[in-house]
Amino acid sequence: MTQRLDYMKAAPDGLQALLGLEHYVATKAGLDPRLIHLLKLRASQINGCAYCVDMHTKEARADGLSEQWIALVSVWREASVFDARERALLAWTEALTLVSTTNAPDADYDLMRAQFSEEEIAKLSLAIGTINIWNRLAVGFRTPHPVDVAA
Repeated sequence: MTQRLDYMKAAPDGLQALLGLEHYVATKAGLDPRLIHLLKLRASQINGCAYCVDMHTKEARADGLSEQWIALVSVWREASVFDARERALLAWTEALTLVSTTNAPDADYDLMRAQFSEEEIAKLSLAIGTINIWNRLAVGFRTPHPVDVAA
């Protein structure tokens, strides 16, 4: 895979704005890091972003999340390791990431309302939107993921 362009160099002001949103989500929003790892990994899987799946898997592992928890994100509906809050967030992440086909169903929103405050829902939705922007940049411009060790 050949990188199409370096979007960081091509639009540095836009990148700074996006990094500002990323900084807010990561450090100022007061969200549980576990939930941030969960939504970033799931959205990146849906979007087929190898760069981001690689990054967010490593970050989740470094923050102490188990290999089993990380591995089962892609099949969360069949996995028993996710609690009600995580399940609500996973459904909402899928709904917003695939919004053109899901239309963000009331059932998924209702799951969120049962588990999170309006403030948390808004902040988590910002986080979902942010990772979707990163995914679109990395996939669209073919950003290569690092290769740690050959298989």
